Amino acid sequence: MGWQDKIAVQGTGPGGTRMQYGALCWRMSTQGVEVLLITSRDTGRWVIPKGWPMPGLAPEAAAAQEAWEEAGVQGTMNPLCIGRYGYQKCLSAEASVPCAVAVYGMRVEELAKTFPEMKERRRKWFSPAEAAALVAEPDLATIIAQFLPPVQGRPGPIAADDDDDPAGTAAGSKSGQRKGH
Repeated sequence: MGWQDKIAVQGTGPGGTRMQYGALCWRMSTQGVEVLLITSRDTGRWVIPKGWPMPGLAPEAAAAQEAWEEAGVQGTMNPLCIGRYGYQKCLSAEASVPCAVAVYGMRVEELAKTFPEMKERRRKWFSPAEAAALVAEPDLATIIAQFLPPVQGRPGPIAADDDDDPAGTAAGSKSGQRKGH
C-alpha cells in the first residue's frame, strides 16, 4: 500500500468520503476583515489550509496544525465549526477521493517568515468577497463570503438562527444582526 492509499483510509466517512479539517484564517485591518488564502501544491489554485485528522488532536487543533504547516499561521482557533464543504482530492493522476472539510475560524496573531511548506505555497490576504470569488468550491465560497468574526469574548454563535426560533426571541433576531463565527 502506497502513502496515498494510507492517507485515503484516514477519516473515512459514509460512502467512502474522507474527513478533513480546515482553518479559515482571518485578521482585522483598517478595511475590515481579511481572509488568508494559500495556493495548493498541485495546481496552484487558491485554498484554505486543511488536512487529515491527526491522532490525539481535536478537529480544531488539527486545523490549527495545518494552518501552521501550510501557511505559517499562529493565532486563536475557534473551537466551533463554522461550516463544511466538499471537494475531490486528487491523490494521483488516476485516483481521487471525495472529501468533506469541517472549517474552523482562526484569528491570525502572527505570520511566520519560515514554516514547513513555505517553498511549496504562496499566501495572500484578501477581502472576504475577493477570497470567495477565488476559491473553486462553491460551499467554501459561501462560508468565506458570509464569515463574520466572533463577538469579543465568545468563541462563536450561541443563539439559535432565526429559522430555528419560531418565536423570534433569539439574541440578535430583532435587530436583524447575525452572530459571528
